[in-house]
Formats: sequence, C-alpha cells, structure tokens
Amino acid sequence: MARSATALHRLLDVLPVFAGDSRIDRLFTLMPGSDFGIDALAAVEQAGAHTLPWHEAIGRDFDLIVAASPKGELRLLHGARVLLPHGAGFGKTVRDEGSADSASGLDPAYLISGDRALATLHALAHPDQVAQLAARSPRAAARAKVVGDPTLERVLASRSHRDRYRAALGTGTRTLIVLASTWGRESLLHRRPTLPAVLAAGLPYDAYQLALIVHPNEHSKQGHLNLTERFAPALATGAVLARPYEEWAALLVAADAVVTDHGSTALYGAALDRPVIAAYDGGDELIPDSPIARLLAHSPRLAPLPEPDGSTDEVARAVAAALAGHRPGTARAVAAAAFAEQGRSLERLRAELYEVLRLAPRAAPVTARVLPEPRPPARTPAAFAVRAHVEGQQVRVERYPADGNQHGHFLAAEHDLASEPQNQSAALLYRRHAPAAPASTSNPASPASPAGASAPTSTNAPTSAGGPAAVAHGVAWTAAGWTEHALADYPWARTAAVVLSASRCVVRTDTGHLLAVHLSPRRTGGRVAVADPAAALCAVHAWLAAGHPTPATLACVIGGHTFIAQLQPATPDEAAQTF
Repeated sequence: MARSATALHRLLDVLPVFAGDSRIDRLFTLMPGSDFGIDALAAVEQAGAHTLPWHEAIGRDFDLIVAASPKGELRLLHGARVLLPHGAGFGKTVRDEGSADSASGLDPAYLISGDRALATLHALAHPDQVAQLAARSPRAAARAKVVGDPTLERVLASRSHRDRYRAALGTGTRTLIVLASTWGRESLLHRRPTLPAVLAAGLPYDAYQLALIVHPNEHSKQGHLNLTERFAPALATGAVLARPYEEWAALLVAADAVVTDHGSTALYGAALDRPVIAAYDGGDELIPDSPIARLLAHSPRLAPLPEPDGSTDEVARAVAAALAGHRPGTARAVAAAAFAEQGRSLERLRAELYEVLRLAPRAAPVTARVLPEPRPPARTPAAFAVRAHVEGQQVRVERYPADGNQHGHFLAAEHDLASEPQNQSAALLYRRHAPAAPASTSNPASPASPAGASAPTSTNAPTSAGGPAAVAHGVAWTAAGWTEHALADYPWARTAAVVLSASRCVVRTDTGHLLAVHLSPRRTGGRVAVADPAAALCAVHAWLAAGHPTPATLACVIGGHTFIAQLQPATPDEAAQTF
C-alpha cells in the first residue's frame, strides 16, 4: 500500500525478499487522500505492477500488507500489517500533521488505532529508533523489530559501480557536488532557491560538476516541466536533475560531496563517508539529537552565497573551504546511528516477513539489486568565459559557462552549438569531430576520403535489409577549410580549431598558421585521465595570443590537473581530415 511516490519507492526496494517465490502474489494499491499520490500512480504503472483499486482492496483479505507510511486509512485494509520507514533516521516532524513534537513515521497518533497497535510488525533500521518509539508509545514499540534499511542495502551493493556511474555522467576528474533538498517550507530549495544557479555559475566547469536531488514530494507537487524550468540556469551548465527513484541513490554513490538541508537523503551519502556540507538554515522541523541533526552539527557549513551575478571567486572559495573542513570517518560514524544490520538488512527483513506469513523462505540468498546508471546531463555549455594565466610554459585555465555574468579574459564558443551572438563575440571558435554513423557494407566510404574519415551518412536515409544506406549526397569540411572559413566569417575570432579526437586538434591562428595540438592523458595512481580537448584549446589560444612561439610543449592546468599539449605544424593529413 502506498500513499505517495516516496512510500512506493521504498516498497519497490523491498521486493527482492520475495524474489523467485511462486507462492507469493504481489499486488499494489494506492490509498487516496495524499497530496502526492499522482506520481505514485505513475511509478506503479511504470513498474508494471498489478494494481487494485482502493475500494476493492479494502473489501478483501490479504496474508500480508506492507506499507511505508502509517498515515491515512491503513487500518481499513484487512490482514497482517507491516510498517517500514519511508526515509532514514526519523529526523523531521511535519508540524501540520499529528503530534507537533513527534518524528514523522514514529507518531503515536498514527501508530495506534483505537486501543490497538496499527501494525503487526514495525520494521525499524536501528535500536535507537525502537527506544525512541518506546518513549512515546510502548504499545507500538512492542511490535517493533530492527531489520536495517533495505534502501541502504542497494546503495552499499552499488559501491563498486562508482566508476561506471561517473563515466555515465561524464564526470572525469571533476568533483561531483550533489545538492540534496527535502520538501516543505524549511527545505534548502525553498530557503535558498538560487543556490543551484549560484553554484553552477560560480564553480569552475573543469573542476566541478553539479547534480540536484529533489524530494519526490516536490516532483509530485511541481511536476517535471516546472522543475526543469525552475532549474534551467543550472541545467544549462551541465547540471543533472535526478529522477526521484533510484537515480538519486546512484548519484550519491558517484558523488564526492553532498550539500544538504535536514532531509534524510544525506544520511545515505554519510553512510558512504561522503563529505557532507550543511546548508540548513534552522527552523522547527528538525528533531533535536536525531541522526541528521547530529550529522549537520558535525559537518562544515556552507554560508549563504552571493546571487548568481555575484563573485564567482567567493563561491569557489566557500565550497573549497567547506570541503576542506570534512574529517574522514566522521560522516560514516554519525550515519551508524541511523543504520544497523548493514549488509544484512534484506535477510533480516525476509525472515521477519516470512514469519508473519508462516512460511519458510526460499533457501537461496536474497541480494539487493544494483542501482542503474544515471543519465548524462541533458545539456552541456556551448560557450565559456575563460580565465587563462600564462606562466612560463604553463597555462592555467578556468572555464565558466557563459551567461553574461562571468568575467573572463576571453570567450570560447563551440560554433555549431553556441548562439550566434556568442560566436560573434568569441575569440576562440571550435567544432568537434562527430563520427558518422556507419554506412551499409554495400555502400563503402569513397576511396578518396582521407585516412580515418567516413563518408557522410544520415540515420534518416532509406534502409534496406542490409542496414542503413549511405547518403547519396553530402558535404564535409576539412579541418584546414573550416578554420579558414571561421576566421574569415567572424572577424572578432583570433583562433579557430577543430577537435578531431580526445588527443588531437587542428588550430589556425589569425596569422594563417595551421598547427596540430597533441594532448597527452594524465597518468597517476594507476589511472589515466583525459581532459576535455576544448579546455586545452583555451590554453593554446592564450599561449598564442601572448605572442609565444611554436612549436612548443605546454603544461595545461585544467581543473587543477596538468595535461601536456604539444604544438607543431599540422601535417597535410591532419589539415585534410574531414568532419
């Protein structure tokens, strides 16, 4: 039984305890009356679950009823009722509902029906929660047992997939900052509505990546369109807005730090020992001495930041200072007060649920399901305000998404994606080689094509049984041709470049010189890191604009990491490369 998407997601995380058991039929019903029920219906339909209308469900008997919220008319369902938490830590109270001083989920006003406990079993995540419940309602606490947190099991089971999640996000060597907000009037995004835009505009693009986790209730209340429009300035810079089920947890696994209010999401990040940065501005919703209250008290605080058109230096300094205040192990130690039975939660829960059912569980072990990969950013910046500092053979580059507020030494624009005003103002114009879709084997690339180049193709071309057919007509630029054309078409530009691959670019200066840039990956600690070639081109432009000679070997400092770029005259093959 679910009243909201939040509760439904918790129930979906529990399903593995029944996996493979043909004796069990799984039915879902949605209790009416919640302001956040619409997304629950969409989520249960997306899961392909068999649903029962509420009016039909209350007229039947069930062997087991599992719910993640005691609110509403759960007592109308007939059968053994098991209650799960719908979050972590029981750290928040909803002042307009139930007892004003009780944590949501542990309120006796909802847990006692008449003179009887509502639940046959109240499955909690930590012994402290049982003690907290006993202090308010001994009758309800008598039905409580500690099983741990099934959602945390999924997070922990996915730790080894961190590199895969970061690759899907395109994070690279950047520091991934996750901004986590609960719902309601004291939430981070209610109190600091411009914070996503401030961070997106104020943090160097090659050093930081931003992701947003918004409570499912806000997704239900506002809708996806409204949220994406609200966060459009941040999303335009490459920030990620997590889907309310599963993706938020994958982002925590991928994250380097979590900026949070008093919502319970941060406790899952803390269990992974991710640095937690407090951004809760106080109020009456936070339960004193709860795990989330202790986590916030032990975490460095992010002070209010300037508006999006303020100082970018101040934003970067504030975030760096907060990260420096993290003490390894502290977050995990605090989270231990919210999560017991780590690594054993699903086994413990299965044992308790099958005891209620009076069935023997299957002999096979129960395992948490690994979180799916997060989606990549829907958008990435096409123009940057660039700060470049040339010191000897070293060039330090900081790129900020260009929205008119940042101050840089010059503008760099990706010609075929940036706006025309940005192209007109750019000192550096560049394009990227996009490999063409493979042609049908019956239509090979022209023998006249340069080595490594494919004939232009189109996915809209007619197809045959042999696969996509090659386009009959097409045109492609050479690297030499486009760079010459770009400098002629845009008088303000001083450098035009084509990114041919992750390690090779062709650059033309306004003096007509055609250069090749060979960018080496960075090897350290057994890992190989690759820089965005467009960032290296910014370093090359700054070097050339300062009047330095070529050939040259540059140390390009990008996002705090050094990559070596070699400049030399372009070969005829490089000049003739098509894209």
